[in-house]
Amino acid sequence: MVLRFLKFLTSFVLAALVAALGVAAMYGLKWARELPDYRELDNLTRSLGSETRIYARDGAPLGSLIPKVGDQAISRTIVTLNEISPFMVGALISNEDRRFFEHYGLDPYGLGRQVQRVARGDSVQGGSTLTNQLVKNTLLLDEYQQARTPDRKFKEWILSVQVERSFTKSEILQTYLNTIYWGDGGPVELYGIYSAAQAYFRTTPKDLTLGQAAYLTVLVPNAGRYFRYEEVRPLMRVLLSRMVEDGWITQAQMDAAWREKVQPRGWQVTYDDAGNVKAAKLVDRTAKELKAVVTTRAPHFTQQVEQELVRRFGRDVVYGSGGLRVYTTLDPKVQSAAETASREATGLPPGATLAATVINPYNGEVLGMIGQKLRGTEPPAAWNNAAQGQRQIGSTIKPLLYTTALSTGLSQSHREEDRPVSFPCTGCKNGVYEPKNFEGATTYRDMTIREALDRSLNLVTVRLADRIGLQTFFGKIRELGLQTNDGTGLAAALGAVETTPVKMAAAYAPFVNGGLYRAPRYITRVTDARGAVLFDVNSQPAQGKRVWTPQVAWLGLDMIRGVVNDLNEAQGGLAGRAKFGEWPVAGKTGTSNGPKDFWFVGTTPLYTGAVWVGRQQGGDMPIYYYSGYVNAPIWRRMMELAHQGQALRQFSEPPGIQYVDAPDQQFLPNVKLAVLDPNYRDAANTEVQADAPPPTLYRETTYRPGNDPDSLLVSLDRTTNRLATEFTPPQNIVQRRVQLEDLPGYAPDESPAPLQDEQADPEAVKAARGVTGTTQSVPPVSAP
Repeated sequence: MVLRFLKFLTSFVLAALVAALGVAAMYGLKWARELPDYRELDNLTRSLGSETRIYARDGAPLGSLIPKVGDQAISRTIVTLNEISPFMVGALISNEDRRFFEHYGLDPYGLGRQVQRVARGDSVQGGSTLTNQLVKNTLLLDEYQQARTPDRKFKEWILSVQVERSFTKSEILQTYLNTIYWGDGGPVELYGIYSAAQAYFRTTPKDLTLGQAAYLTVLVPNAGRYFRYEEVRPLMRVLLSRMVEDGWITQAQMDAAWREKVQPRGWQVTYDDAGNVKAAKLVDRTAKELKAVVTTRAPHFTQQVEQELVRRFGRDVVYGSGGLRVYTTLDPKVQSAAETASREATGLPPGATLAATVINPYNGEVLGMIGQKLRGTEPPAAWNNAAQGQRQIGSTIKPLLYTTALSTGLSQSHREEDRPVSFPCTGCKNGVYEPKNFEGATTYRDMTIREALDRSLNLVTVRLADRIGLQTFFGKIRELGLQTNDGTGLAAALGAVETTPVKMAAAYAPFVNGGLYRAPRYITRVTDARGAVLFDVNSQPAQGKRVWTPQVAWLGLDMIRGVVNDLNEAQGGLAGRAKFGEWPVAGKTGTSNGPKDFWFVGTTPLYTGAVWVGRQQGGDMPIYYYSGYVNAPIWRRMMELAHQGQALRQFSEPPGIQYVDAPDQQFLPNVKLAVLDPNYRDAANTEVQADAPPPTLYRETTYRPGNDPDSLLVSLDRTTNRLATEFTPPQNIVQRRVQLEDLPGYAPDESPAPLQDEQADPEAVKAARGVTGTTQSVPPVSAP
């Protein structure tokens, strides 16, 4: 009976073992099929993410573009092994994996100790090699989130062996040191040895001392030890002893390191001569936080830099590959001037904000930018009105029209009637478009276009636009980087065109630089973290596109100099408040219907700039404000600060210009007009294009889809200036034409959080998709 039972028991055990092996094999095959590709470790610098650091033109740091893991911003800078102190390498190996150079991913001694602990009923501790930890924290992180499961451990072992066969020990160690989590850095989480060295000691990994390296290594298993220095100190002594045993350091080096007065950020630690701690007090829990990582100077400018980087290199390169080093066009002095002018601007209409920008008119470099009204030390809202806010530009478009007229052969003394006029208009009230001057004032006389621009008269302007033809005008507008559409009609001549302050500044730059248009740019040089050059503007100089001849550009400049200088306030001058010091100033005010938008765009021989004022969510402002009183002083303050210390310069006049007395001296006293020398008649060389039928429909702001391949008609939420969603109320949706390169800046919130009882409005869904009904609006009456 006993023998029979033993046979049964033996058969049962064998059957159980076979079954167990079968189950293990089945699960092993299943888990093996689910293994991630170990070769992805080669691209780890991309998946890890790294800071991209941004600098001003003088090398001053502006801030960093910070990658995220989920919703958490992380601070990580990828470094190579030769950029890390040998003390750090030795400390890490002695503490975490003393047989790192002897095993092939799995340490049999460590596994044996684990089996013994399990047999005794003890908790499982350690045993993982550096390679195991690296695989767990990279290739398997997203799948298991540190969970201890049999399948994760199996995959970890298999992947570790594959990694050890394919990568050198140095590569594994380097990647591990760039991967470790080193605690809370305040607004960011600390990943990698560079961030740890910066956070805890404000030094670089290369310059870590032996004592500092031992301290950081002790934090690896538990970053919370930072708050318990009395616990860290004895662990450091054990680690230093191990390093002596392992041959990383000598006994003398250990003794010196123990006497080293290690002072982690935020702690006040006193030692005796033997290196023993006499007192340790945590005086500032936030001292190790890397606030400087996320503190950005000129945040709106930096937003534009980020968009240009992503457009040029792609998001993976910007936030991976060890990070980039980006040198920009921003001039700290000009930026400070814009910020000061914004903070000092106290005469804004109720509820209004502002935007301002300054560019170099000779190369298109953006030197300064603010996208919101700055109020004390309060951080500005994220939306950038200087580069994202599409606003009607009002009469600031008129100098572009008048200069186009001059380029067709007309002169500043050309006359148009300042009398009521009407044009056939299918979509307008009573079938006609009847523009009016601001506040309905009309002189009922013929006048020169020089005087008409000085007084910003709409009736003369519309007649002039009709004379040269909309196709001629629109062609020139597009060459200047502005978007319009035939459906806007003659109202475009009065400012029914929407664009941004930075693009308006670029459109005025040809007046100063001899007639060349250059798109605004923000970046001069980009390198990777090792210094390899990825982009250098000097190797790809912007040639500029000729819009005017130098002579016609000068005639246009002379016209906007007249807007600033011809008339004083008693005579109806509009922009005299923009003048400062002895510097020559030229520019134009602008006010859109409502009034909704106030503008001043102007230039000196040195800088060209634009200032916009309006309400963030749109809407009318009080009628007793106007741009000459609101914007021109802000522009003046910005420019006088930017010009401080600069040698006085004059505008550079080209050959072929003569001057004559202005007719009607009673209206323009002592004014001389710039005219073309007869020998330079070819300078006025714009061909007049016939307007194409059918007749134009005049509208205020709504654009029809056009054939422009570089722009797109989108639906925006007027309250956020971002793309409309299904939760945007229909009354808040407006159609806007946006440059394709600017589209990322209009992205809606990634995770909109509607109220629990909120349902998508079917009409809003249709409107957001562009399925809106046709609405009729009254064409604008442009104010000065």
